[in-house]
Amino acid sequence: MFSRLKIFTCNANIDLANEVVKYAGIPLGDAEVFKFSNDNTFVKIKENVRGADTFIIQPTCYPVNDSIMELLIMIDALKRASAKNISCVIPYFGYARSDKKDQPRIAITAKLVADLITTAGASRIVCMDLHSEQIQGFFNIPVDHLTSAPIFSRYFKAHLNLKNVVIVSPDAGGTERARTMAKRLNCDLAIGDKRRIGNDDKSEILNIIGDVEGKTAILIDDIIDTGGSLCKMAKALINSKAKKIYAACSHGILSGNAIQNLEDSPIEKLFITNSISLAKEKKSKKIIQLSIAELLAIAIKKIHIEESISILFR
Repeated sequence: MFSRLKIFTCNANIDLANEVVKYAGIPLGDAEVFKFSNDNTFVKIKENVRGADTFIIQPTCYPVNDSIMELLIMIDALKRASAKNISCVIPYFGYARSDKKDQPRIAITAKLVADLITTAGASRIVCMDLHSEQIQGFFNIPVDHLTSAPIFSRYFKAHLNLKNVVIVSPDAGGTERARTMAKRLNCDLAIGDKRRIGNDDKSEILNIIGDVEGKTAILIDDIIDTGGSLCKMAKALINSKAKKIYAACSHGILSGNAIQNLEDSPIEKLFITNSISLAKEKKSKKIIQLSIAELLAIAIKKIHIEESISILFR
């Protein structure tokens, strides 16, 4: 049944790819990916993929531009090797926050990257927790948009005391994501009133909409980058007399002073997935990383045999 299923990876998150193929019970495809001394990327598929259903696991994380080029070149290599289908499994989609023209004379880079992937020859995209739902429409090919909500909710139910809990969205844009988690955990919802300052990533928390006093607050977001906004929200929750603070973010970029910001914040634990590889220097006793490998393995196998993946959203 799976004899014509091939799973490949580039260099962005090899550990995740190895874990996925372990769950899938399929060996990782043999490919060579490296850079020449002139900084050009080289990809060679070292096995027969003619007529095969191929999947490339490649989150477009740091170094973002290198990860994107590796993905594009591998797509081209598979296309020229006569692969039947080329599905790109992109757990973290780089440039996702550049999804609209909210300032004069700027690019919508998320759309540009979607066009590049499609033009290179991809036949399907499998992604997880995009920054905004409309990015699915940037692609002119099928998109399967997975969510980490079942993974987080199962962990919380098994390991946290969910009495007197409130789910908190750091801003209005993440309300639907937080509402989904609140529904899964059968608890209350609160929203942060966050405003951007100028044209950079700085923000200020003006208000907390909802009752958090005396409750355990779980902040829900898609991405933690420098952690500045999330940590400000945690302090605002403490000022609003929340009892305890946790945070759950699908994609742990953790750039700049993120670890120091986390350590200095009132957040007791930060839950992230392994959509992005966690470097040694970014590890902290406050961080708990949950695996999405089984989720991706099931999705890949169901797509290959043309079955619905709706079971993954339960």
